[in-house]
Amino acid sequence: MATIHDVASAAGVSTATVSRVFSQPLQVSEPTRLRVQAAASALDYRPNRAASLLRSGRTGTVGLLVPDLENPYFAMITKGVQARARESGLTTFVVDSDENADREPEFLRLLAAQTDGVLLCSPRALAEDAKAAKGVNVVLVNSTYDGFPSVSVDYAAGMMKVAEHLYALGHRRIAYIGGPQTSWSDKMRRNGLAIAQELKSDLEIIDLGSFAPRVTGGAASADLAVAAGATASIVFNDLMAIGLMNRLTERGLNIPGNMSVIGCDGTSVAQFAAVPLTTFQIDLTGMGARAVDLFNRPISADGGDTVGNTPWPGELVVRASSGVAPSAPSTD
Repeated sequence: MATIHDVASAAGVSTATVSRVFSQPLQVSEPTRLRVQAAASALDYRPNRAASLLRSGRTGTVGLLVPDLENPYFAMITKGVQARARESGLTTFVVDSDENADREPEFLRLLAAQTDGVLLCSPRALAEDAKAAKGVNVVLVNSTYDGFPSVSVDYAAGMMKVAEHLYALGHRRIAYIGGPQTSWSDKMRRNGLAIAQELKSDLEIIDLGSFAPRVTGGAASADLAVAAGATASIVFNDLMAIGLMNRLTERGLNIPGNMSVIGCDGTSVAQFAAVPLTTFQIDLTGMGARAVDLFNRPISADGGDTVGNTPWPGELVVRASSGVAPSAPSTD
């Protein structure tokens, strides 16, 4: 039976490099990784993963804590995490906090005790989570906090693009339908819209408040948007935008004739809505994969970590739900 020494000799590398290829492949250059894998295949070498993990004191697992797996936003990030984790030789444990901010730090502690670290996605109790994360390899996804590596989107810039798009279509009175009050990305969205309003003296952004980040939350906001006289609504996420459009349609209003609607995140529901949804789109599976790359980053012997925030791109995708502003808002 071939040993790790046989593979190292055949590939012309050290045994430590062979070990990294099978335990942390992303930390090995592609040419070297392919050479080692080819040698292992030719020798029919099978690494003893259990023994390797036992020696290293690692579990070979990564935790992923999300607010709501029913939301396609988090489902798509989870797919990206799981795919890259498999490539890295890691197993993923996923925990859904069900939008319960009070229990989020508890879930984080439980995951940290059973894994090599945690990917904390869109946290709702960030300050408390940071306390629970001391001494833990934690990567933030869709959020930032001093001292933690993270991958996040510049939602402020994204919302400025969205507002500019609607302004070009003649909209001057635009409603914003927010998500959870504790959401970092909701705060960033509001910041971007505030800047957009400052740049256009005749633009009014109407803050309708915070709603549940689900279809029901969007539906609950629809009557308020109409009553506010908005000709367009920017919605925290695509699910809520679908709920908003459903309610507007029930009232006999036309989209975008009576009101334009723009979502955020670019989940699959956007393009398949009854009226295809204009949205600020993000490569969510790619963002999940990038979070795993950050998780696998080398950490210095003194425990120091200089990795900051990794910006992740987004783009405005224009579809049928945004159109020219009506001359006056209508409720007929």
